[in-house]
Amino acid sequence: MRAVAVVLAAGLACAGWAAPLASATIAPPEQPDADGVVFTDNPSIIDPHPMAVESWSRVGGDRAIAAHFTSGTPACNGVQATTRETADAVIVSLIGGSLPASAGRMCIMLAVTGTLVVPLQSPLGDRQVLSAS
Repeated sequence: MRAVAVVLAAGLACAGWAAPLASATIAPPEQPDADGVVFTDNPSIIDPHPMAVESWSRVGGDRAIAAHFTSGTPACNGVQATTRETADAVIVSLIGGSLPASAGRMCIMLAVTGTLVVPLQSPLGDRQVLSAS
């Protein structure tokens, strides 16, 4: 019986089920002048889930970017962004969720292209923008 458990555990480890995978990053395209419904960074969202940055654009004086994503309407949905900056890249993590005020309320199921301005600690310069998922 112990041999079966060891073989099963080894098989799961080889299949990748035994250890969580590291989060992947993708390089979304830069899309200047992209339109979208403006969202405000909201750390109080509930039922959080990861979201992908689908594209991005430069904002103002190189100290922020606009992240573009798909979400529900801002009347019921919110988004929060965190960044990790290195010398070569800016990695943006988006978390989407429901607004606390929308809990237990009927919300329309309508997808919108959202835009969130994400401030940077250092100028973007020629660093790559990546989306963590």
